[in-house]
Amino acid sequence: MNADKISETSKIFKLLSNETRLKILFLLENNALDVSTIVKELDLEQSTVSHQLSLLKKHQLVSVERDGKRILYSLRDPHILTIVEMAYNHGSHVLKHQGHHYPSNQLL
Repeated sequence: MNADKISETSKIFKLLSNETRLKILFLLENNALDVSTIVKELDLEQSTVSHQLSLLKKHQLVSVERDGKRILYSLRDPHILTIVEMAYNHGSHVLKHQGHHYPSNQLL
């Protein structure tokens, strides 16, 4: 295994462990949004949202585009939501106390 890839993967999972960042990623699933829209949707402080977006941008999970005076954020790599949705679905099973029964050849 490549140590650099393992390290970056660990950083990505650490980023994904924050509820605010997860909410931002879900908001950006289908739309590019500016900070003020994200602030309004999540009912958070602008500084909090800006900080979280900065971290997501640093690790290439979101991209930035200027639209006139507005700065829009969007998912840079939408497949990251596949990982998030898998974890989300797993969480649903855990909350319902349901087991997972997959044939061993269908784990991935």
